[in-house]
Amino acid sequence: MDDIIKDNLLTLFPALRDTPAELGRRFDREAAYIEAPAGTVLFESRGPCQAFPMLLSGSVRVAKAGANGRELQLYRVLPGESCIITSSCLLGNVAYPARGVAEHDLTAVMVPRALFTQLIEQHPPFRAVIFNLFGARLADLMQLVEEVAFHKLDQRLAALLLAKGETVNATHQSLADELGSVREIISRLLKSFQDQGLVTLRREQIQVLNAQALRGIAQASA
Repeated sequence: MDDIIKDNLLTLFPALRDTPAELGRRFDREAAYIEAPAGTVLFESRGPCQAFPMLLSGSVRVAKAGANGRELQLYRVLPGESCIITSSCLLGNVAYPARGVAEHDLTAVMVPRALFTQLIEQHPPFRAVIFNLFGARLADLMQLVEEVAFHKLDQRLAALLLAKGETVNATHQSLADELGSVREIISRLLKSFQDQGLVTLRREQIQVLNAQALRGIAQASA
């Protein structure tokens, strides 16, 4: 691993600093730098979990597929963040329960299972970061469960649009993927929002016109 990659890694994952000397040398020998273009499947449901990705650039979309073929996005992994599904699979020695796909061209450092386990066991700062991120991501997943179980789709769509800002650069299909729905339903809801004067629909772009009204929909009782 060259010095530029290592400096970038330590900037994004400062918990790797000051690792015990022998563990640091092992990391230099065994951790592998990878590049992957957008669309690359990094891990597949029921596939073996063999390494921990430490993302340097790009992003990974992690989703769970249903029996009907539709997917529900669980979360995204950005540079400096942890993929808790990978963490749990490595620690529990189980297969992946979901799918991870590169959303954009990405670079990452892959840490083999044995080395990841040794870092957890022998380097407390690394262990603390992994478990803190695990806790934060688990809270996000519990929020997702609540939204799917108790909120109607129009509420969830309104909340998603608000979270993305005044100008949303996204296709109807990508919004459907995030919400675990289908494009046709999302398109109908967006058309309804437009008819109410809440948004303007353009090609691969949605302009929010009335954030207050959307907020009212998002917060309405189910």
